[in-house]
Amino acid sequence: MSAWIWLIAGILLVAAEALTGDLVLLMLGGAALATAGVTAVTDLPVVVDALIFGCAALLLLLGVRPQLQRRFGAPPPTPTNVAALPGRSALVLEDVGAHQGQVRLDGDVWTARPLDESEVYPAGSTVTVMKIDGATAVVWKGA
Repeated sequence: MSAWIWLIAGILLVAAEALTGDLVLLMLGGAALATAGVTAVTDLPVVVDALIFGCAALLLLLGVRPQLQRRFGAPPPTPTNVAALPGRSALVLEDVGAHQGQVRLDGDVWTARPLDESEVYPAGSTVTVMKIDGATAVVWKGA
């Protein structure tokens, strides 16, 4: 009977991990599932079941969780290529209007259009790249 309780507790803890994402409930759920497996095979007192759960939980929390955090807790990679361009400054080479314009961005010449299509940025001014739309840099000149 207690094997079923440990099994249900383990499944609920593993499912609850989806709400937190810090791997603690996953480790406790794994310990509960391990205890359910041992309890299903042997008929031990509840105190021994609790000791098995405690040892398994400590082993998982102190041994496995740090390794999983190092593996899956890494910060997102630094944006590269086109994803790295928004926020950079660009030099206007040819007046940038709603339907024309060019800017020099990181040494390359890009077709550009203003973020607000009613604005026109003169050649020689500096603008900020707001986004890349296909092969066109959408730029804005702050106040």
